[in-house]
Amino acid sequence: MTLIKSISGIRGTIGGVSGDGLSPLDIVKFTAAYATFIGESTNKKTIVVGRDARISGEMVSNIVIGTLMGMGFDVLNIGLATTPTTELAVTMSKAAGGIILTASHNPKQWNALKLLNENGEFLNAAEGETILKIAADESFTFTLVDELGKETKDDSFTKKHIDAVLALQLVDVEAIRAADFRVVIDCVNSVGGIVIPELLEALGVQQIEKLYCEPNGQFPHNPEPLPEHLTEIASVLKQGKADVGFVVDPDVDRLAIVCEDGEMFGEEYTLVSIADYVLSNTPGNTVSNLSSTRALRDVTTNHAQNYEAAAVGEVNVVAKMKSTNAVIGGEGNGGIIYPASHYGRDALVGIALFLTHLAKSGLKTSDLRASYPSYFMAKQKIELTPKTNVDGILDSIANKFRDLEINTIDGVKIDWADKWVHLRKSNTEPIIRIYSEAPTLKSANELAQQFIDIIKGMTK
Repeated sequence: MTLIKSISGIRGTIGGVSGDGLSPLDIVKFTAAYATFIGESTNKKTIVVGRDARISGEMVSNIVIGTLMGMGFDVLNIGLATTPTTELAVTMSKAAGGIILTASHNPKQWNALKLLNENGEFLNAAEGETILKIAADESFTFTLVDELGKETKDDSFTKKHIDAVLALQLVDVEAIRAADFRVVIDCVNSVGGIVIPELLEALGVQQIEKLYCEPNGQFPHNPEPLPEHLTEIASVLKQGKADVGFVVDPDVDRLAIVCEDGEMFGEEYTLVSIADYVLSNTPGNTVSNLSSTRALRDVTTNHAQNYEAAAVGEVNVVAKMKSTNAVIGGEGNGGIIYPASHYGRDALVGIALFLTHLAKSGLKTSDLRASYPSYFMAKQKIELTPKTNVDGILDSIANKFRDLEINTIDGVKIDWADKWVHLRKSNTEPIIRIYSEAPTLKSANELAQQFIDIIKGMTK
């Protein structure tokens, strides 16, 4: 059993003893801690709760809702809803905050409490630490009987979310309808199976082939939308049955695209392509995290705009986007953050913008992908001993390569003219993760191996 307490929320496997997995007692404790924090931050008394279709979702939701009521908060229960839908529901309902019950791309035995502020955005590091301390100290007090909160159920927010997507200035429903796209979708038997078909129909797509759209939480394959997990949708597209394929993770904040020939568009290039379309219509800055593809910087420069890198983590990307007034940003895992909609990763927005871009380009999906700079990424790690001075190693590497372009806001990233490497230490174990990108996969792997060898030499 596993329980991971972090500033971004509480993740764990279902079952086991308290403190060892995500048990009902743990759910109560962390929900009460969150409610205590929110109660000290605002006078608003409503918290939104939404969940993906995980098997444990109903159980976890019942405990969270009951705990919030026991803390004196009214609960707006929006039921099965995507992460971005829940984020929007917070602002649409003017709530004090929100809790999303999803373990994102983790397997079915996992669930999690993801915590939102009154802006429908994830809490920052300091706020998350405060909640963890409240939970550790159990410094929360349940309310008296006359002050118990009430639950209101409202399943209208999926439609409100779709309506908001269709209302975006850069979403052209008529262009999408005229293109008469044939689309295949894989929604991994979670909430995307409800939302994505409804979105596509609203966008004017009439030919939709659905894979795994039953929201029963029985994931048919590893739910992280990586190429090695998407063989079935790829095989459908290879048969020439569709123009494009879309795959979402269980809470629908990540978007992977498959070309009409069954080849992967590349999760890293979801953001690249959508940013290209946005920048062609809305000049402005872009942001991604340090471990995302250089192609976004290339595309941004081609539009004579400025690119900025943020530390890894959605909350860090959002903060950098706000400080630079970015018009588009996100993460290389298929996470699109479009401020014209809201500051959260949103696959619905991604699909609508991508289909508009594809329709207006007149290109096949594979030809659109080929129009962007091509890079290959390698991801490796090196395991060290608990006594290893990881920070000292990273400092030494930064000094060794000081004549190159160095970024140390999140580990060490070193940039060359045609490649980069990013070294990040784990916060939970003595590991340095090594991300590298280059014009070929071979050169990306060789670059990563070069730094593995450097680190090994430093630890002898």
